[in-house]
Amino acid sequence: MARGNWTRVEEFILMSFSSLPAEIQSLLFLTFLIIYLVTLMGNSLIILLTLADPMLHSPMYFFLRNLSFLEIGFNLVIVPKMLGTLLAWDTTISFLGCATQMYFFFFFGGAECFLLATMAYDRYVATCSPLHYTVIMNQRTRAKLAIASWFPGFPVATVQTTWLFSFPFCGTNKVNHFFCDSPPVLRLVCADTSLFEIYAIVGTILVVMMPCLLILCSYTCIAAAILKIPSATGKHKAFSTCSSHLLVVSLFYVSSSLTYFRPKSNNSPESKKLLSLSYTVVTPMLNPIIYSLRNNEVKNAFGQTFHKALDLRNCIP
Repeated sequence: MARGNWTRVEEFILMSFSSLPAEIQSLLFLTFLIIYLVTLMGNSLIILLTLADPMLHSPMYFFLRNLSFLEIGFNLVIVPKMLGTLLAWDTTISFLGCATQMYFFFFFGGAECFLLATMAYDRYVATCSPLHYTVIMNQRTRAKLAIASWFPGFPVATVQTTWLFSFPFCGTNKVNHFFCDSPPVLRLVCADTSLFEIYAIVGTILVVMMPCLLILCSYTCIAAAILKIPSATGKHKAFSTCSSHLLVVSLFYVSSSLTYFRPKSNNSPESKKLLSLSYTVVTPMLNPIIYSLRNNEVKNAFGQTFHKALDLRNCIP
C-alpha cells in the first residue's frame, strides 16, 4: 500500500555478485559450496571429537565446541541463500526472511566476539595459573562463561533489527549485498536514520571493541608470564597452547574491523562484499583446520577415532 512516496516492501532482491559474468558466478558457486561443506564437516567433527574423547573434555575444548556450534549457525544463516542467488535460483528474500537473517547475523556475530574473549581468558588462566586451572575453570564456571558469551547477541540483535525494520522503505528494494546486512538495507529507508546510525556505531564499537580489549589484556598478561619461563621448551609449549586461538582472533577481527570501521569513501559495496566473505564464509572454515593442524590432542583424537571406525568396519561380516 502506498502512502505518499512510501511503499510497503514485502520482499527484497539480493544483488549478491550479479555484476559479475555468469561464468564467474558459477565458479564462485562451486567454490563457496565446497567451502560450505568443509565448514559444516570440519566444525561437526570438532563437536563430535570433543564430546566423544575423554581427553578433550577440558575447558579449552568445551569453548572450542561452543565456537564450532556458533560457526555452523553462522554459515546456515548466510551461505545457503547466497548459493541460491549465485545460480539465480531465487534472488528474492521476503521482508520477514531478511529481518530474520539480519537478526541471527547480529546474534551470532556478537556471540562470537564475546566467546573469543572468553577463550582468551581461558588461555590466560591456563598459562598464568596452571596449577589452579581445573579449579578455577570448573564445570559450573565454564557454563556461566559460555552463557555470558552467548547472551549479548540477543539484545543487540533484537534492538537493531526491530528498529531498522520499523522504518518505512521506498524506491528500489534491491539490497546490494549477498545477505541482509544493516548498511545496505539502511540505504533503502525513507526516513531520518541519524539516531539509528549513532546507535549502530556505538553498539558495534561496544560489541566488537570491548571483547577485543579483553583479549588484548589477556594476551598481554600471557606474554608477560611466558617471558618469565626460564626454558625455551617451556616458552614454546606455553605459546603453542595460545597460538591457534590467537590466529583465529586475528582473522576474525582484522576482516570485521576492515569491513565496519573503514571510512565510507574507501568502502565501496564490492570491496565490502569481499571483506564480508572473509569472516562470514572463509574464517568459519579455517577455524577447525587451524585448531586441528596446530593441536596434537585433536590430531591424536581424530586418528584414534578413525582407527576405531576402521576396526569396527572390519569386524562387521
